[in-house]
Amino acid sequence: MAKAQHKTAPLLSRAKGAPGKGRAAKPAAKKARRSSKGATRKVAAVAKPRRMASAWLNRLLVLAGVGVVLTAAVQAYMALERIPVQRISVTGELEHTRSEVVQEMVQPALSGGFLNADLQLIRQELQALPWIYEVNVRRKWPNALEIHVIEQLPIARWGKAGFLNHEGEVFYSHSAEQWQSLPLLLGPEGEAAALVATYQRLMEFLGPLGLALQQLSVDERAQVEAVLVGGAQLSLGGDEFLERMQRFVMIYHSELAPRMDQVQRVDLRYASGIAVAFSEPAQVAGL
Repeated sequence: MAKAQHKTAPLLSRAKGAPGKGRAAKPAAKKARRSSKGATRKVAAVAKPRRMASAWLNRLLVLAGVGVVLTAAVQAYMALERIPVQRISVTGELEHTRSEVVQEMVQPALSGGFLNADLQLIRQELQALPWIYEVNVRRKWPNALEIHVIEQLPIARWGKAGFLNHEGEVFYSHSAEQWQSLPLLLGPEGEAAALVATYQRLMEFLGPLGLALQQLSVDERAQVEAVLVGGAQLSLGGDEFLERMQRFVMIYHSELAPRMDQVQRVDLRYASGIAVAFSEPAQVAGL
């Protein structure tokens, strides 16, 4: 029995020694792992320049594509610039302006082509014509120009040869015989707009009474005088326009309407009431 125990002891000793061999193998495993990490770093270092080269190549391709698009756009724009205006349409209610004259006037501004046509210059030149009040000009693709014209609407004559529109703007024309029946407005230079406003306010009172205005004038002292169709004169003065015209309407309804053909002058410049001058009835000889 003692012998058996003696033989078993070395076996135990060898079994205990086995872990020592495991510890000796650990440095080799560590070296293997370090070796594998070094290989990964080498692969990553090689892959990084490849990725950078690919990124630069993509950027170059994008820039090249943008350059191609820009070049095509510039060429298309230059081609459009060279397109001439082949059609000009003139619209609007034209009584004093011929469309042929409008088309001839805009030709010099179209020499640069469709896109280079100076629309602002065309508008200014056409609005300088006597009977044109407003002009709208626009391009219509691909080669047409549309011009819409609004003519002046005169509401009165101004001085000897001029006319006034609804805005109180003065314009002149040598062919306006049909407008000679319009009322005549007279006043100092620069008073046209104010006189048109007075005219419009005055007609608000006279229109419902069936009375029409023949002439309206204002002097340097801002004194307003009106002459009605039929010859009756109204002295309005320079103040209290509303009160004076209201007083005239009242007197007209109560006293003047039946005898308006005999009225020569109505003076409204009093603080209250009015003064009326009548023409004397014609005398028949022998009576």
